[in-house]
Amino acid sequence: MNTATAAGRHAARSKLLSRLSDYAQLTKARVTTLIVLTAGCGFFFGARKGGLPTVSWSLFHALLGIALVSSGTAALNEVMERDVDGNMRRTASRPLPAARMSLMHAGLLGAVLAVGGSIYLVVSANWLTGILTFLTSLVYLAVYTPLKRVSPLCLGVGAIPGAMPGVLGWTAARDRLDWETLVLFAILFLWQFPHFLAIAWIYREDYARGAIRMLPVVEPDGRSTSLRILVYTIALLPVSLVPVLLGMTGNIYFAGAAASGVGLFYFASKLGRLRRPVDDPRSRGYARQLFYCSIVYLPLLFIFMMSDAVQR
Repeated sequence: MNTATAAGRHAARSKLLSRLSDYAQLTKARVTTLIVLTAGCGFFFGARKGGLPTVSWSLFHALLGIALVSSGTAALNEVMERDVDGNMRRTASRPLPAARMSLMHAGLLGAVLAVGGSIYLVVSANWLTGILTFLTSLVYLAVYTPLKRVSPLCLGVGAIPGAMPGVLGWTAARDRLDWETLVLFAILFLWQFPHFLAIAWIYREDYARGAIRMLPVVEPDGRSTSLRILVYTIALLPVSLVPVLLGMTGNIYFAGAAASGVGLFYFASKLGRLRRPVDDPRSRGYARQLFYCSIVYLPLLFIFMMSDAVQR
């Protein structure tokens, strides 16, 4: 009896963990975490400018609402792209293409989270944050997601909602848009190009199977892709230093941001100088290095930004 009970509990626990894992994949928990952290940085600076507490219930409500909308948007995106995910090796094991979750369940959950989160922000934060968050989700789903199958321009469009988390955190604290929000937006906007083009370079074959028309798929020689990576990486360096000019940060951030920007440029230039096609193993290795560097770059930049502000 005890053995049977223990086996039953183990099976129930395994089923629960499997279900939680499916929900984490459906809502893209890791991406949502990065979005929430970036929004928290925006809230921090918005609160400091307004003379408000940087840690408060307002911060909790803002991050919770943004997390709900982000999770719902991710789920609806997977609903819309379930056939694409099924054709790609890196996404074929997601709950919908693997048939571990019904389409209706995922769609209903995504809609409730996205709409409910927007309403929650209107009530708990302010109208501006709630509306901007909802519009961010709408642009991502209604414009960027279908455009991925049509044109490489999808990345430029997708970078707009992708650059909004810092802005949303700021408006949650200030209930207005200021010049600082434009800087936070610009940093995130420019960063996405080397980051996502590196991903598309690494997974070109997978993207081609899914009919995702990212630039490395459309132009496999790699020249246009490496050029764009270099252009946006170079543009990111001076833009990342603007917070110093606006008085948001000081010398510590300046040194950290400059060093991080030079590091990102180094890996981008390595890929550009190689002049090999996207399918070349060496170029793919350099793209992977750039991808890892971009992952480290963004949180490091915000750590420098916030730690400098605290010390000042």
